[in-house]
Amino acid sequence: MNQLDQLKAFTTVVADTGNFLQLAQFAPRDATTNPSLILKAVQSPDYAPLLKETVEAHRGKPLDEIVDHVLVRFGLEILKVVPGRVSTEVDARLSFDKAASLFRARRIIALYEAAGIGRERVLIKLASTWEGIQAAAELEREGIHCNLTLLFAFAQAVACGEAKVQLISPFVGRIYDWYKKSAGAGWDDAAMSGVNDPGVKSVSQIYSYYKQHGIKTEVMGASFRNIGQIQALAGCDLLTISPDLLAQLQANEAPMARVLDPAKTAAMPEVRLDEAAFRFALNEDAMATEKLAEGIRLFAVDAGKLDKLIEAA
Repeated sequence: MNQLDQLKAFTTVVADTGNFLQLAQFAPRDATTNPSLILKAVQSPDYAPLLKETVEAHRGKPLDEIVDHVLVRFGLEILKVVPGRVSTEVDARLSFDKAASLFRARRIIALYEAAGIGRERVLIKLASTWEGIQAAAELEREGIHCNLTLLFAFAQAVACGEAKVQLISPFVGRIYDWYKKSAGAGWDDAAMSGVNDPGVKSVSQIYSYYKQHGIKTEVMGASFRNIGQIQALAGCDLLTISPDLLAQLQANEAPMARVLDPAKTAAMPEVRLDEAAFRFALNEDAMATEKLAEGIRLFAVDAGKLDKLIEAA
């Protein structure tokens, strides 16, 4: 068995792409999208007609509404290929606006339901800000399940667990990037790989905490830089993986062992965070503070570029 098939024995594999034409060869259960992935897809000749057709069908409506129609259209195409769920992201520019995030999330779900897709097959992606997490808590009470993204800090994971969100996406690769850049010439790739990788350690800690305290929120490692990070998190509830890395796993026949296991987690004390404690804990984590802000900015830029493409279509 290749490593992709081995991984599927103990982890749900999710494709991290907006390119639904690539999905079938990897047979993932779910798929995730974000503004950058959708922007990349709509600029491809393969998808330009889909963008034009969707925009034309809703011409004259407010831009933000057309954007949601485009996002949902891609999600609908993805759901023709994957048997499970698709994650569709609320505009990153609303990351600090709970009310606006709720409005967009509900509209996205309504568009899916109008197309015959039940809400159980959709995850609403929201940034793991305090406002995003509180919006997710409210949506979960309505039966709208959420994927909390741009998650870098243990405090964000604790708050998501308290909010009873369906799933979190801690960003392995971006954590790794920050520590590597911070260390500069002192970085030792070999010493900081595998289970010692700072991104891997972060996800492992969150996984252990959730399993220790019976938190049902699913942990989905995301943003990988190499297959070594994936191998070191084998056994995580889910892993969302780019097509390039899925292909590398598929081509690798070496044995893969399970690393994360609910029965083998270290004891960890329970943590409770109100808003003030959450904000202070996040502030104390320089890496998480910087990467969260950077991630929101980058997604916001790509959301703006998508707006312009839609206006020009």
